[in-house]
Amino acid sequence: MERAECLQMIYPELEDTLVVTIMGACAQELYNLGHRENFFYLQHALGLASSIGMGLAVSLPNERVVVLDGDGSVLMNLGTLATLARYRPGNLIHVIFDNGSLLSTGGFESQTSSGVTDLDAIARGAGITHVAMTVTTLDFGEAFLAAVERHELSVIVAKVAAVGPDHYGMDLQLGENAFRFRRWIQSRARSGGSA
Repeated sequence: MERAECLQMIYPELEDTLVVTIMGACAQELYNLGHRENFFYLQHALGLASSIGMGLAVSLPNERVVVLDGDGSVLMNLGTLATLARYRPGNLIHVIFDNGSLLSTGGFESQTSSGVTDLDAIARGAGITHVAMTVTTLDFGEAFLAAVERHELSVIVAKVAAVGPDHYGMDLQLGENAFRFRRWIQSRARSGGSA
């Protein structure tokens, strides 16, 4: 399965959701589907998407938050899984696209490529109750919809191919993206909107 197919499948569900993506291929593939003001693409911050997502989920309990992460990023910040398990924000879905590669930083193999390091087992071991491992696009879609309906902290580890987009380049700079993302959150608060 490919990450781009998974993103395309869940894209309609992300319309009124705060979305934080890790840098590189994941961000580019989501951007290619069509930017929305509620999307925040991290740049130069490998390992921090889950931390930012958790902060948003805890401080905005009436909004759904989806973190689109990668195996390399999660491996750089494994402590985030224990922190997520401790605070258990019920409005957070943490998707980990595991391609066994640091694709966006040169394509080096990650620790999951050998099959020894198992991110879903680590998430369960950290104390997260709802963890799904998916290997097909259909399984991924079903796991994501189940997480949306559950309203409890959920982690989905999606085993994907180590392929990326055919190009990189967004016409949206980090500062502008952060400003527009914050403005979207503020407009939701003023209008009383929530997930």
